[in-house]
This record gives sequence, structure tokens and C-alpha cells, in this order.
Amino acid sequence: MIKRGKPTKNGQVKLTFTITESPTAGGISLVGDFNDWDPYAHPMQRRDDGTYQVSVMVPARQPIRFRYLANGGVWFDDADADHHDEHGGRINPADVQEAPEGPGAARTVGKPMRQTLSAGQPVTASVSVS
Repeated sequence: MIKRGKPTKNGQVKLTFTITESPTAGGISLVGDFNDWDPYAHPMQRRDDGTYQVSVMVPARQPIRFRYLANGGVWFDDADADHHDEHGGRINPADVQEAPEGPGAARTVGKPMRQTLSAGQPVTASVSVS
């Protein structure tokens, strides 16, 4: 799940990323173009309810690309990203998604895509932040 905050006066948006299950035992990091794909920059914190969560501040009008990196080099994507391609997910930070209306209008979300990569193999995912 990705929660978008409202843009601040200085043009930043707080994005909160929550993962309900880890594909492996151990930690998870949020990596993306906003942190130069550094797996140590944004480790997710395990909460009492078993979920993993981290928040980042990003420019409101600049789409970002991101993926999750789990213990053992397992990359996976967030089903709630605005767009997915062969590089992962993209999100527009300032996009405010309207809640679906009417019965049966709930959004269906698939399971995150998972991929184990060898060293040197490029991967990207993107999220748009507007």
C-alpha cells in the first residue's frame, strides 16, 4: 500500500510505503531513483502487526521509480504503483486517487511481482508523484 500526503508549501510530498508480507525472512528496503538505488538509504521498519513501513519525502511534481529489495537479493514491486513496466513500478507523488463509488467498485490488487536478480542486472520500478 502507498499512502500519499498532501503537497507541502515547499513542493514536497510524504509517501508512506507499507508491505503486508515479506517474500523472504529478514529485512526489506525501499530503493529508487529518489535515493540513487541505495539499499541502505530507506530500510523498512517492522511494526508490531507484522507489516513493514517506511516514509520518504519527494518532490511533488516529479514521478519516481522504485522497487523493494528483500533479504537475499529478492526484488519485488508494489501492486499499488501507478504504472508497471519491465523496470518495475512508477508513482506520481501528488496524484490524489479518488475512492471508487458504488457497490463492487473496490479496487482489486494483485500480489507483488517478485524477481531474484544476479549482481549487475539492472532493475527499476517507477511511481509517479504529482
